[in-house]
Amino acid sequence: MTDALKRFFAAESAGGIVLAAATVAALLLSNSPWGIEYEAFRQLPGEVRFGNDALVLAKPLILWVNDLWMAVFFLLVGLEIKRELMVGELSTFRQALLPLGAAIGGMAVPAGIYAAFNWHDAVALRGWAIPAATDIAFALGILMLLGSRVPASLKVFLTAVAIIDDLGAIVVIAFFYTAKLSWVMLAAAGVGVVVLFMLNRSGVKSVLPYLAVGVVIWLCVLKSGVHATLAGVVTAFAIPLQTDDEDGPSPLESLEHALHPWVAFAVLPMFAFANAGVVLHGLSLGTLTEAVPLGIAAGLVLGKAVGVFGASWLLAVTGAAELPDGSNRWQFFGVCVLCGVGFTMSLFIGGLAFEGHGPGYETQVKLGVLGGSLIAGVLGTLILIRAERRGPTRRRQQHLRESSFHPSKLQ
Repeated sequence: MTDALKRFFAAESAGGIVLAAATVAALLLSNSPWGIEYEAFRQLPGEVRFGNDALVLAKPLILWVNDLWMAVFFLLVGLEIKRELMVGELSTFRQALLPLGAAIGGMAVPAGIYAAFNWHDAVALRGWAIPAATDIAFALGILMLLGSRVPASLKVFLTAVAIIDDLGAIVVIAFFYTAKLSWVMLAAAGVGVVVLFMLNRSGVKSVLPYLAVGVVIWLCVLKSGVHATLAGVVTAFAIPLQTDDEDGPSPLESLEHALHPWVAFAVLPMFAFANAGVVLHGLSLGTLTEAVPLGIAAGLVLGKAVGVFGASWLLAVTGAAELPDGSNRWQFFGVCVLCGVGFTMSLFIGGLAFEGHGPGYETQVKLGVLGGSLIAGVLGTLILIRAERRGPTRRRQQHLRESSFHPSKLQ
């Protein structure tokens, strides 16, 4: 395992603990005597003015977090995707095929399950993509806490699946959760993208010009109707992975390393604290069994496990890809179940899907995401705890590589 991956796992696992603490704090506060103060905190007004009031941005705190802070998160996601595609675990077709197929299955099956629950309701159907994402911080946090019970190869596999999931979520947001477009502002954002490309082709290695242009693109995208967080991904893809110093980190790696602690310990916990609060008072069994929360929970728990494991099985049994070395079938299935922890991105997509449709849908989304993610996390953990500690022997691994895979053949 490379040093970059080790640092990544360390940051994500510790960040997952902080993320969990922020989630619990939001739930406790929203259901405490300080619930009104918690809601007032979420709605704190914030305003930024540019050029003698030529451009005014006035938003409550919750929208600043979701539009601006999450753009930083998407910037980091973009950096990770680019690094993995160019030099990492997704840099060759053979390496990428298994997590790619698993991620596609893990997005399609949950979306289908959600749609089956909500086919009768056109508004509810807007949330079809909510259970399609995996929360890398929470899922990796669980794996790291399990320690040697989980082979390193499975941690790499989960990371790759989650990164591809994030890329899929970016595409979904861009095409399905975009409001009415302003073509003028979108064209201005396009000019910014051209400038980023020119900086890259000119060999500019300092990240500051890229970030400065990225801020301008963010403003244009914000006003264009496309969700502003996508500006973070576009900026990330332009930052160079090459460096003039062969012994030193590249601009992309330096920025990625610098952003990790801020995203893990500030951006994502703040997002969780601002978005995870749900008032449980007055909720009935009927609320919990509505089609939206049930569809989300079933998609995360059942859909992710079936989609990720099923797609992997098909690729392996046909010989198109190989399962991760050193793991047995129950360990692999446990990790597939953990892919159902969809917290951050699921809440984010849920907010976009039902924006303007009232607090009732917001509550249902939170119940479905929190409940489904909790069940998937507990089930995946139990499966991994009960799984055999040692994977197949080297001789057995060689046999698996030389023959078609079938789950029943695993130790």
